[in-house]
Amino acid sequence: MNSWAKNGARKTSEAAAAASQVVMALAPVGDVNSRPMLGGYGIFESGTMFGLIDSEGRMFFRVSGNTKERYENAGSQQHRPMPYFEVPVDVLDDDVQLIEWAVEAVEASRSAKKK
Repeated sequence: MNSWAKNGARKTSEAAAAASQVVMALAPVGDVNSRPMLGGYGIFESGTMFGLIDSEGRMFFRVSGNTKERYENAGSQQHRPMPYFEVPVDVLDDDVQLIEWAVEAVEASRSAKKK
């Protein structure tokens, strides 16, 4: 599943393939789909955006006060000015961990919507 994560920068057209792969990989999270946004793709669960793929094919998840430090400690870069951080390659390479982090990102997005 994770070949898209290892190959580095992608062109916008390749971001579409990455979005498709991510949606399939994250199916256990719920009703996950993607929508084109500003040269990349937003990743949604039941209408709530919790992730994005930038035009280079990099995956970012929404963070909360509880999860931000873990991303920072992993050396992840923020997709400024948004509260999304790049998903570390070791997480992308582990389907179980990827789903766990995605569930946390969905929860972070839902919590932010309630405020």
